[in-house]
Order: sequence, then C-alpha cells, then structure tokens
Amino acid sequence: MRVVEIGVFMAAPFATMQLADLGADVVKVENPAGGDPVRQTGPFIDGHSSPFVRLNRNKRSAAVNLKTAEGKQVLRRLLADADVLVENLRPGALSALGFGYDAVRELNPRLVYVSASGWGQDGPLAEQPGLDIMAQARSGLMSITGHPGGDPTKVGVPMCDLVCGLYAAMAAIAALRAREHTGQGQRVDVSLYEAGVSFAVWEAGAYFATGEVGRAHGSAHQNSAPYQAVRSKDGWVTVGATTPRTWSAFCRALGLTGLFDDPRYGSSYERYQHRDSLIPAIEAATTTRTTEELVAALVDVGVPCAPIATTDQVFTDEHLWAREFFWDAPHPVLGPVRQLGSPMRMSATPPRRGTAGPLLGAHTAQVLAEHGFAAEDVKRLSEAGVIATGA
Repeated sequence: MRVVEIGVFMAAPFATMQLADLGADVVKVENPAGGDPVRQTGPFIDGHSSPFVRLNRNKRSAAVNLKTAEGKQVLRRLLADADVLVENLRPGALSALGFGYDAVRELNPRLVYVSASGWGQDGPLAEQPGLDIMAQARSGLMSITGHPGGDPTKVGVPMCDLVCGLYAAMAAIAALRAREHTGQGQRVDVSLYEAGVSFAVWEAGAYFATGEVGRAHGSAHQNSAPYQAVRSKDGWVTVGATTPRTWSAFCRALGLTGLFDDPRYGSSYERYQHRDSLIPAIEAATTTRTTEELVAALVDVGVPCAPIATTDQVFTDEHLWAREFFWDAPHPVLGPVRQLGSPMRMSATPPRRGTAGPLLGAHTAQVLAEHGFAAEDVKRLSEAGVIATGA
C-alpha cells in the first residue's frame, strides 16, 4: 500500500505511523525549509528531535516545495500512483495549492483522500484553527476531567489528536476495502473535535436519558463504585470492585464485612450513590497497608487493581519488557532509538519494526526515481531549491 503523508505535528503523522507499522510504504512529503515542525520540538538528541524520530518511524521523507510549479508536478506524480493521501493542513490549504479532493480524484480516482482537522472540513467552525486542547475543551472532555470543583483539566496526553489519527487510519483501511468492490477511492473527513465527543459514551447515555450534565469525578467512575483510586499507606491504588463477586472479595480481603452487610452498598449503583460515605470507609482500611501490600492482597482474591505508575516505572515495567513491547529502531545519526511498541499483536503479520523517523529529505532522490524522474532531473530540481535530497 502506497501512502503519501502531508502532515504536521500529530494527527496525520500518528495515522500514517499506524499504517507504516502495518506494512504500508509511507512517503512523508515535507517542506525543504525545516520540514514537519515537530523536527524543531525538543527534547533533542545530538540536534535531532526525540519525539520526531519516534512518531515518524518506518517512513521515508521526501522534501518538496509545493509552492513551486515543479514541486506540484512532483506531488502529482506521487499521488497518481498512491493508494492513500493523509493530510492535516488547515481546511482549504491543499485546495489552494491545486490538490483539493476533486482535483486529485481526477488525477487518481482510486485514491483514498484522508483529511484530519480540528473541526472538520465544513460547518461553522471549519475555518478556525483547532489544536488538541481546543478540541478537548469544546468536546466537553475538560469539563469531566479532574476533581469536582477543581480547575478545568485536559487529559495528560493529546488524546483528541491521537484518537483522530487512529480514526483516520481505520477509515483509510475501510475505504481501501470498499475500493476492492467499487474500484473507486473516496474522501475521508475526520476531526479532533468529533474524536473527542465520540468518547462521551457514559455522558451521552445519561444526558439523552435524563438530561443530566456530565461533571468531573476525579478518578471515579460515572455510575459505578468502587471504581477509582484510593489512598494507601504510601500512595494510591486503583480498584474496580463493581460486580457482586469482586465486591464480596474486596470486602473479605480488607476486613470490611460491615460495608458488605450495609444495605446502602448493596449494588454497584447504590454504592455510587453513597460514594461520599463509602470511599472514606474504604480508605480507613486501605491506608493501613502499603500499595504493594494492597495490590498483593487484592490480586490474591481476584479483584482488579493496579498501582498508579509514573512514566519511568512504565518504561521499565517487567510485564512490558517480558512481552517485548519496546524495541530499538536504527537511525543514521543517533544509532538505536527506543520505540514504543504497537498494541496490535498479530500472529501472521506482526507490525513492522523498521527504522526510526527519517532525516529531512533522506529519500527524496529515491522516491523521485521510483516515479520516473531521471538522475539529471533530480539534480536540477535540487539545485533550483524545489527539492532537498537529505542532510
């Protein structure tokens, strides 16, 4: 599968990273003057962006100035042979360059044209700039994240960006499957905003049923208990004792028979309704034991639980290393670059573990040669500043 990415920052590059992991040949088309802005985002290792070489693994970089007539001709050649285009420029930006959907469809009717944006390709907000935090804000995520009465809080990672990228990749694969039957590509329009709203499954269930407006619950579940972080003697433990079996086992393990016999806490929803009294009663027991002791006791009786790990603990976690989640990708300057693994584990066609994010323009000459450009053409375009051929 041939994929052309015209992407910056997060959503489109994350989408094409998924496709590249699954074996697609992804050509990342970048501006010769600096490339994807993530290349200038720290922290840096020997002058190279550490986030970039991880987010853009398994891709090739072609540096092409799309504002020049000859640069546009290069892109036309690439798109004529491509299966998928993934872009996340401001709506209308590619059209202004002559590469809107209708123009590209005439060039290659089989192309799947994927656009990721803040608010979507149409609608009242379409022309506004939209970043992850704006999408988290307008989608309602920030109103239900954090502690009751606290300041608005965003999810700790750029969740709308990342999930928009996942939707983009999934839609591209679905559109390619449809193409097998129709012979035609199609337009895919995904947005950070709608990606964020799509998470609100519990909140939609409440609002459309009762009119209840979602609110922040800290680490607690929206309608079940106990399903949250509780204090230990030396930290925190997350617990999920919401079924009759796990609630019974939870109470036995912690000596909370009084809570188990209390009619106020008979069901998970009743426990949720009385959480203000339930959680302090639970923490009176949990704060007498360390996190390690609590996890051991609860695991022993089959109650779902986990400590709250810091990122350094995650990246050195025994379970992840046992499953070989982390891997090292070669980079021409940095040497081995540690990567996060793909969560997709496939027995016959496992995700590719190839190279770290490429140097700017490292594959320009190679990609152009594959699309019929002679060596003298590549040299001329390079000398004219239309392309860059690597650093």
